[in-house]
Amino acid sequence: MITSKQRAQLRSLAMQEDTIIQIGKGGITDSVIESVSAALKARELVKGKVLENSMLTAREACDALCEACKADGVQVIGTKFVLFKRNPNDPKIELVKAGKKA
Repeated sequence: MITSKQRAQLRSLAMQEDTIIQIGKGGITDSVIESVSAALKARELVKGKVLENSMLTAREACDALCEACKADGVQVIGTKFVLFKRNPNDPKIELVKAGKKA
């Protein structure tokens, strides 16, 4: 689970990212899940978009992909969403440290 501070950091990093995932009328298929998993492994942070002809909202697509890929949803704005999953073997993004718990 990522903290709100880490989420803010990832949101700012996502601004420079290109949208590489597109969910269309076919919805979330096995091939979409495979490509998202591969992209998450390579980049850790991916941005996606739900096209107008899709039956899913961006929130539904984000939640479904998070569950399928065991990723964290960073944000959903309009038709776009951002996913994050740390690569345990080769981390590319250094997250800010979580604050002390009371």
